[in-house]
Amino acid sequence: MRFNLIGPFQIATDGGGTIAPKAPKICQMLAVLALRPRETTATGTLVRELWGEDAPAGATRTLQTHVYHARRMLADAQVVGPTRQLLVTQAPGYQLDITDDEVDVRIYERHVQHAQWQLDHGSPVGAAEHLARARTLWRGSLLSNLPAAAVLTGRMAHMEEVRIRALELHVETENRLGRHRELLPYLRTLVNDHPLHEWFHGQLISALHRASRRAEALQAYQNLYNILKAELGLAPSEEIQRLQAAILTAGPAADPRTLSRRPDTPVTPLWASRAAS
Repeated sequence: MRFNLIGPFQIATDGGGTIAPKAPKICQMLAVLALRPRETTATGTLVRELWGEDAPAGATRTLQTHVYHARRMLADAQVVGPTRQLLVTQAPGYQLDITDDEVDVRIYERHVQHAQWQLDHGSPVGAAEHLARARTLWRGSLLSNLPAAAVLTGRMAHMEEVRIRALELHVETENRLGRHRELLPYLRTLVNDHPLHEWFHGQLISALHRASRRAEALQAYQNLYNILKAELGLAPSEEIQRLQAAILTAGPAADPRTLSRRPDTPVTPLWASRAAS
C-alpha cells in the first residue's frame, strides 16, 4: 500500500489498484497523518484542520466517526497478505502506522537527498539517476484535489521547498554534465513558473551567454530586472549584475555554479522541520 500525496490524493492498494476516497475530510485527515508516518497527531490538531478555529461542538465525535470509516476503507484496501491496523489511536490523538516507503512524498524527498549527496561527492551521473526517479513520482501539486487548511498548508510548505531544491539540483547536475544547450528550454520554463526565483534567472542568463546568444541573455536580464522592480521594488543581486556587466563587455561567461550556492545547501529532511510546524 502507498499513500500518494503528490498530485491528487489517492491510496495505491496492495493489489495494484487505487482508491480515491470521496469524503474530503477523511482525505484531509489521512493526508495530515501520512505526511508524518508513525508520529502521533493530536486530536485538536486534526479538528483544527478539518473545521478551523471555530469547530462545532460535536467535532471530536465526528472525527471519531471519520476515523472509523477510514479504518474500514484501509482494511478493505489490504487485499494481499494479513490485514494490518494502519490507523492507530495513540494519545493524544492518532497516527498512521506505515513506513516511509509507503508515502510518495517521503520517497521523493529521499531521492532528492541522495541526489544532493551524489552531487556533493562528485557524481553528477548518480545525482541525475536519483532526480529522474524523483520526477517519476511528481504528478502535480501536492493534494491538488483537496482543500487544505492551516495544518496541511504548514506541512505542505516543507515539501514545496524540497520540490524547488530538486529543480535546482537538476539544473546544477545538467551543468556539471556539460548539457548547457539542452538546459535552455527547461530554464525558460523555470523562470516562467518561478518568476521571483533569481537563481533560475541567473542560470538562464548564464546559459544564453555561454551559447553566444548575447542579445537574448541581456533581454533575460532585463526581464528579471522588470519583474523584481515591479513586484518587490528591488534590483537583481550583485552576482547577477556582475554577470550582466560581463555580457556587456563581452567578458567570459560565468561558471553557473558561482551564481548562488543554494543548490549546494543540504536538503533538510522532513523530520527536522517538525518542531517548526
